[in-house]
Amino acid sequence: MDPVTTPEDTTADTQDPSGPDAEGAPEAPPAELLTLRDGLPEVIDTDAGLAEACAAIAGGTGPVAIDAERASGYRYSARAYLVQLRREGSGTFLVDPIAFDSLEELQEVLRGTEWILHAATQDLPCLREVGLRPDALFDTELAGRLLGHPRVGLATLVETQLGKRLRKEHSAQDWSTRPLPEPWLEYAALDVEALVELRAVLADQLEEAGKAEWARQEFEALLDHQAPVRVDAWRRTSGMHKVRGRRGLAAVRELWLRRDEVAASRDVTPGRIIPDSAIVAAAQALPTERRALLSTPGFHGRGASRYASRWVEALRLAVEMDEADLPPRSPRSDGPPLPRAWAERDPVAAERLSLARAELAGLAEAHAVPTENLMTPDLVRRVLWEPPATRDPEQLAVEVDAALRRLGARAWQVELVAPVLVRAVLAAEASTDD
Repeated sequence: MDPVTTPEDTTADTQDPSGPDAEGAPEAPPAELLTLRDGLPEVIDTDAGLAEACAAIAGGTGPVAIDAERASGYRYSARAYLVQLRREGSGTFLVDPIAFDSLEELQEVLRGTEWILHAATQDLPCLREVGLRPDALFDTELAGRLLGHPRVGLATLVETQLGKRLRKEHSAQDWSTRPLPEPWLEYAALDVEALVELRAVLADQLEEAGKAEWARQEFEALLDHQAPVRVDAWRRTSGMHKVRGRRGLAAVRELWLRRDEVAASRDVTPGRIIPDSAIVAAAQALPTERRALLSTPGFHGRGASRYASRWVEALRLAVEMDEADLPPRSPRSDGPPLPRAWAERDPVAAERLSLARAELAGLAEAHAVPTENLMTPDLVRRVLWEPPATRDPEQLAVEVDAALRRLGARAWQVELVAPVLVRAVLAAEASTDD
């Protein structure tokens, strides 16, 4: 873990000459290691065990800390393979969702309670998949961002805000493994051990900073969060920039799609069938025979030979594809063009964006919040690429406000950012008129 610098850690240039110099200063002792207060609980994988846990959780007080472990890097699905919960007065519970047809009993107990999650957008989809949906939540990572903490990983926040050190050595394990090793279970239980206390500290800081209402709006928006559907997900193939020509892109697409089918059917992460580098190598060489494909430098992986007929079929399809069916070099988008193209396509829009970016950077610094949390860059670009037609300042303000809200911006964001965008639109028009 890299050291975290806070304002208290920094030392003024004019140090007390009587104090030790930088080289002679003693190192601060490491933070105390976070441990389980109640010991490691048994994994709950029976109806009787789940009923007992639900009764205990119902008897607790306050919000419920929740986390989930997936098998990213090992499995195709993003399902939860372990759900951890902790509530004051109840203790910690480790639930194996694979052992149950439904967790409706647990959902009923959690109904009406606030959930504490860290990076909620990562866990909410897999929790919904097993029937768990929050009525209210507090996201400690997002709270850290709104407060301007420089690093907002759970281990870092636990250390900087609570003075405890959290081990993270098992974060990338295959959580579909059964039985789960005890050290992994301890790691998982520790992930919810400090969330209740961390929530309390961050909530106080939000109040002191005047950002509690910001956080409330952000957390409420997360309740309906849906992961965006990736258009042309194959374009995220690592190393694809090495492939030349649209036919090469077609080969990447067809290989990617077939790999995805195999991975989904086997519930194995696609990179364990053949890596992205193998797709790129085959798309560059475009072999259409099995022997040539398997002798292509860089084409390897567990499924290279096993599914060779599928890969050859994909490559032949790409080679024989009509020109009109080849994928475009750039992805289709319903949004504005990439910012680097604005100056050429619309100089006035480029000026609007430049003016707004500069002012938003200053606004973000003044409020100690990352610019992307102040307003999603995509929303800024959408409004500034095609702003309302009116140039009456009052009417423009009304229409920009409405446009941002339609796009999903929260009220606190609109209040801060809409005036910036209005000024950028008017100033850019004035500069071109001059």
